[in-house]
Amino acid sequence: MPKSIGEKVAEIKTQIENLSVDEVAAERDQGALIIDIRESEELARTGKIPGSLHIPRGMLEFHADPTSRYHNPELSPDKRIILHCAGGIRSALGVAALKELGYDNIAHLEGGFGAWAQEGGPVEAV
Repeated sequence: MPKSIGEKVAEIKTQIENLSVDEVAAERDQGALIIDIRESEELARTGKIPGSLHIPRGMLEFHADPTSRYHNPELSPDKRIILHCAGGIRSALGVAALKELGYDNIAHLEGGFGAWAQEGGPVEAV
């Protein structure tokens, strides 16, 4: 029987590392690479986490795969990487996708940018 996207995301979240705003802030201060996978329009409207790298969700796997012509050298399975989107759904799916590409030291921000901003995390204009 097919799963709904909600069921799929709920299942994925039991298999990945889900971080709070405070945990992401601490890891960011320790050098973790924060990747914002929202669309450009979302960043323009709400800003972004300072120092985060923007890679839209639709291009994430291409930027992460070293064999892709779109590969971004900032992405490496050796680095600690934390994904976030607006609310924590796309980033959970993104973590699952990158795990399939060999990224094991990866997590996502539960609640996404919305939780970050609501809890007073720093935001910079784009």
